[in-house]
Amino acid sequence: MCVESDGCEIEGCSSSDEVRTLSGSMSPGLKSNPDLHPCKPGQKFRAALLRCRSPAAAAGILTFGNVLNYMDRYTVVGVLLDIQRHYDVSDSRIGLLQTVFICSFMVAAPIFGYLGDRFNRKVILSCGIFFWSIVTLSSSFISKEYYWLFVLSRGLVGIGESSYSSISPTIIGDLFTNNSRTMMLSVFYLAIPLGSGLGYILGSSAKEAAGDWHWALRVSPVLGITAGTLILLFVPEPKRGSADQMAGRIKTRTSWFCDMKALAKNRSYVFSSLASAAVSFATGAFGMWIPLYLARAQVVQKTAEPCTKEICSSTDSLIFGAITCVTGLLGVVIGAATTRLCRQKTERADPLVCAVSMLGSAIFICLIFVVAKKSIVGAYVCIFIGETLLFLNWAITADILMFVVIPTRRATAVAFQSFTSHLLGDAGSPYLIGLISDALQQNYTTSALWRFLSLGYALMLCPFIIVLGGMFFLATALFFLDDREEAEKQDFFWTI
Repeated sequence: MCVESDGCEIEGCSSSDEVRTLSGSMSPGLKSNPDLHPCKPGQKFRAALLRCRSPAAAAGILTFGNVLNYMDRYTVVGVLLDIQRHYDVSDSRIGLLQTVFICSFMVAAPIFGYLGDRFNRKVILSCGIFFWSIVTLSSSFISKEYYWLFVLSRGLVGIGESSYSSISPTIIGDLFTNNSRTMMLSVFYLAIPLGSGLGYILGSSAKEAAGDWHWALRVSPVLGITAGTLILLFVPEPKRGSADQMAGRIKTRTSWFCDMKALAKNRSYVFSSLASAAVSFATGAFGMWIPLYLARAQVVQKTAEPCTKEICSSTDSLIFGAITCVTGLLGVVIGAATTRLCRQKTERADPLVCAVSMLGSAIFICLIFVVAKKSIVGAYVCIFIGETLLFLNWAITADILMFVVIPTRRATAVAFQSFTSHLLGDAGSPYLIGLISDALQQNYTTSALWRFLSLGYALMLCPFIIVLGGMFFLATALFFLDDREEAEKQDFFWTI
């Protein structure tokens, strides 16, 4: 028989079993005792919840939450042209939406990283999801006179979503190890392109179905509240470092300043974080501007008319969203398989696969701006290949961090990597691209052709940043083995 902490006897367990409590701790199985009493109905329900708390189920729920996180982020982008027309703002001001979101996201990330290394992680996750769901729903009722309030709401959503991105990977890192962890992190980070693509699709579809773009912001909050409830009920709180069998070696956790000092000295961590910033720069700019760029390309080709209606065409957002979903799946699967294969040849496989994929991606992303003026289909083909190569490194980058950072420092490491990658990446890239586009339009005669070309010239900055990211991954490969070995042998003690 298994026994809960209140002395309740749980049916269906052998004497050798262990029971996971609601806090995530493990209590050893006990033999049947005459002093034990049968479970009450409420206690039986609690016991049933405990039996559902498998690592695989937890990873699935966390992945579902991550999909919603990115789906909510890109739902706004899916109806960007409608928002721009509704509030009557320029390219740079509409780009401010994503910039404010990312700025609040990155500022909050280190705070949640600190909390995630010291307090109950699933409670923080759930509160974050509930918060952004309520704010997103509320923002759909903001009138056109208050664009500043709509921008502010995106900043508040960024704070809520930051809690999830900073902490959830560390729970998976403590539930799995080695190749199983690589696979689970691959599935988890599949949510980035999958959720992003579904955000475009959800935003466009909800707008078309309701005849009003505001409804695009009223679907994901319902799903978000559902995900937050599932996390509270079914996701355990594993002991930090338990999957790595380091729990016995880690005496206690260090101070935040000690953590930051150690991370700054970790060369693999620093270079992979800079590479992540390059990826964020490109994906942030592309996710915001590519559907609008392709819409302008079709106007130039005279296959579409400029939008003058209240509800604009969502075809480009739908196609781009579908491509993002498919390329995300392919990228993560190919990345995980390639890394596993290359590990048989070299122990530096993780950063090397990332470097090669980014350098290859830059070539095809450059070609987008060459062929878009003549062929939309050709542009979509280049987007497909370029995104697939770019998405190869999402899960691998997270796995690099798990290898070179000790378990009790991982939430802080993930949070600070998120902070730096957004600070140097997509915090400024959407606004910067819009600013360059506006500046080019002001210097020359405004026309449909020049509006298309100016945005394309601004987006040409992205391939060069991607090449720089590939160089950072090559630098990571130089120090990867030394930093991994240092993390494996490290013993540390509490400092105040």
